[in-house]
Amino acid sequence: MGDVMTGDPQKHRILMVSDFFYPNFGGVENHIYYLSQCLLKLGHKVVVATHSYGNRSGVRYMTGGLKVYYVPWKPFVMQNTLPTFYGLLPIIRIILIRERITVVHGHQAFSTFCHEALMHARTMGYKVVFTDHSLYGFSDVGSIHMNKVLQFTLADVSQAICVSHTSKENTVLRSGLPPEKVFVVPNAVDTAIFKPAVNRPSGPEIVIVVISRLVYRKGVDLLVEVIPEVCRLHANVRFIIGGDGPKRVRLEEMREKHSLQDRVEMLGAVQHVQVRSVLISGHIFLNSSLTEAFCIAILEAASCGLLTVSTRVGGVPEVLPDEMIVLAEPDPGDMVHAIQKAISMLPKIDPQVMHNRMRELYNWHDVAKRTEIVYDRALKCSNQNLLERLSRYLFCGAWAGKLFCLVMIVGFLLWQLLELWQPEDDIEEVSDFSLPHNCDEDMLEENPVK
Repeated sequence: MGDVMTGDPQKHRILMVSDFFYPNFGGVENHIYYLSQCLLKLGHKVVVATHSYGNRSGVRYMTGGLKVYYVPWKPFVMQNTLPTFYGLLPIIRIILIRERITVVHGHQAFSTFCHEALMHARTMGYKVVFTDHSLYGFSDVGSIHMNKVLQFTLADVSQAICVSHTSKENTVLRSGLPPEKVFVVPNAVDTAIFKPAVNRPSGPEIVIVVISRLVYRKGVDLLVEVIPEVCRLHANVRFIIGGDGPKRVRLEEMREKHSLQDRVEMLGAVQHVQVRSVLISGHIFLNSSLTEAFCIAILEAASCGLLTVSTRVGGVPEVLPDEMIVLAEPDPGDMVHAIQKAISMLPKIDPQVMHNRMRELYNWHDVAKRTEIVYDRALKCSNQNLLERLSRYLFCGAWAGKLFCLVMIVGFLLWQLLELWQPEDDIEEVSDFSLPHNCDEDMLEENPVK
């Protein structure tokens, strides 16, 4: 099934679940926040559930009355909670009942909070939607393990969303999910925040900006080889690198080895509210990712009027029109050639024209409208009893299928025990209320964390 474009939406009560949400910053966190704000604007009820962050625990409210449950569950590694299978069942059950949820929407394949919440929601008969934000391989140990977990979660999912057609193909191959259950709804960019500078940087100097997590997957090892060569070929080029991570040491060693301290500026971690100010100081945005499902950073850079040079991986070729991006193979020589081509294209680039084009192509209101159609489809899925659902898990593998069935049976029994111990009628439902808010572009300029 292709992109979602039409449908008659009805009002939903949605629970967004993921390990990744504010005050942590990243693509998934921004996606959940902006999508939730625009779904609220469309008249839906939206609640977010995530794990606690530091002393941020309990119920908080954000812009527009967005309600967030920070479940007192501490992250284990890389902001993921420790897998427990059933530890979240009691609190997720209470949230679902109190908020009268109709659809549970999970985000990110490596979020254990997401997987457990979707599993329990299906056990209790709720319709669930899953959005995959990443690409995974098929050969290494980590990917094999992750793909089996994804197959378990998606075996009983109502509908799934991917952020690009490449991501859809990857998810269908990894999970065995029928393609007709997977929709393509791209990410978007807040063009009210990411807009070009009033006065574009002028002069002979050309500034290339890199903003990413400095990890292997983001191609930092490529940058280590590309940057010295570009600096050698173009004396007027300077690099600004924002971000932090285990590969930062490699970049600092490269800078020292080639004596590029005055031409390669390392900013360290950059907060999301400061990203625009970094972007508008440059002319070219460089993305060296080795794998990428969509890459919101490219949208943000293009919205600020920067010409993009990127590796041709994953869903990146789908993101921008050809005149806004120069693609290269993940090879140092090809990337240097692409940067040289981008430098020659700079005189023809009009940042304001690029910004206006991005505003037409990508906006969160469109993403929200397309997502609510997926919710409509999910609610039309037939209800199945436990035995019918178990038959799906049996197809997950000779041994894994039986193990998954056992996990679901134990979860069902624990749910029934909770129903006896604290019947649904004894759980008080919360009253609905809404705060005055506006999901137009000026609203999205506000600081989301209150």
